Amino acid sequence: MTRVKICGITRVEDARSAAHSGADAIGLVFYDKSPRHVSFAQAKQLAAALPPFVTVVGLFVNPAEAQVREVLSHVPLDLLQFHGDETPEFCAQFDQPYLKAIRVKAGVDLLQCAARFHSAQGLLLDAHVEGIAGGTGATFDWTLIPQKLPLPVILSGGLGPENVAAAIKQVRPYAVDVSSGVEATKGIKDAAKIAAFINEVKSIDLQLSR
Repeated sequence: MTRVKICGITRVEDARSAAHSGADAIGLVFYDKSPRHVSFAQAKQLAAALPPFVTVVGLFVNPAEAQVREVLSHVPLDLLQFHGDETPEFCAQFDQPYLKAIRVKAGVDLLQCAARFHSAQGLLLDAHVEGIAGGTGATFDWTLIPQKLPLPVILSGGLGPENVAAAIKQVRPYAVDVSSGVEATKGIKDAAKIAAFINEVKSIDLQLSR
């Protein structure tokens, strides 16, 4: 079954809505240039609002080591997600499982990325938009993803209720990650869109399992 992560959560009601609809994980953004950025106090409140078995992911973009450690001292994160130019050594030093985000475009060797970040729990594949680290709402050419990557693929970038089924059918990722595709405005999620997105995932999973 394809796992679902709802990223860029900023409100308790959105965290609860995601969990209630069946999300496996939520993403909290610790990058102050993002409109979905959360403070320590917000993040702590959001994590506390979740029921058991929902993974809390902390997203960072080229952070200082001290910033990651400070967040970890305040917020009970289950998984780290690095969206910048971090090295494998940097990502692995926190004794926490992590995902490495790769912004995909022609010429990016994903097999090489997987080999380089072999200590990661998975590769999160996002659209490459110049100057923007993520949350762009843009898709990328899914045919650029090799058939057999040695790490789980978390597919991101421009997904929404209208295209997630086609994405899963083509890529067969371990998980899908959505942010802007289920929003009313930046940082404010739409409960109906979250439910529709997760229903589409469950529906295509059921079709493919037959």
